[in-house]
Amino acid sequence: MRSTKSRSRGNKNRSNNRPSGGSIINRVFDSSGPDGKVRGTPQQIIEKYNQLHRDGVLSGDRVDAENFAQHAEHYTRLLAEAQREVDSKREEQEAQNRERQVERDRERQDRLKAQEAAANDPSTAEQPEIAESGRADAGPSDAGPTDSGLVETPEAKDAEPPKQVRKPRQRKPRPPVVTAPEVAE
Repeated sequence: MRSTKSRSRGNKNRSNNRPSGGSIINRVFDSSGPDGKVRGTPQQIIEKYNQLHRDGVLSGDRVDAENFAQHAEHYTRLLAEAQREVDSKREEQEAQNRERQVERDRERQDRLKAQEAAANDPSTAEQPEIAESGRADAGPSDAGPTDSGLVETPEAKDAEPPKQVRKPRQRKPRPPVVTAPEVAE
């Protein structure tokens, strides 16, 4: 006689047929129907029970046909609820994305207005406006890869910035190539 411990060792990872996380739409279920177990995703189980319902109707077994129809309806409701949840999450995400895009567009418009105002009004060109986000808008003179982070003063506008002069690189002379003398055989 075998002990029950040796037989149950293989079942340690199973959790009493309880479904584990993930979306219900793609989860695999074990359905214990009147005709035995049906395994698959909710959509597959619905199709199987609907087929069993049609078979029951064709064979004249009204009790089994109604039972299969009820099982199919249960999984149809389960799938519909899961789909509603997925749709509501998607709509929520899309609404958040639209709000972020509106905010980015508003900030972009504010920056453009500030830049246009700075270009048209010389008194504000020296003091860029602070946007709602708390940072100074970069004016046309500040833009570019050579931005040093220094504040531009009226004296600096008149004077030309010093140009960096690069010395040409001097190459090291190559050592002469030494070849081995050929040996006659």
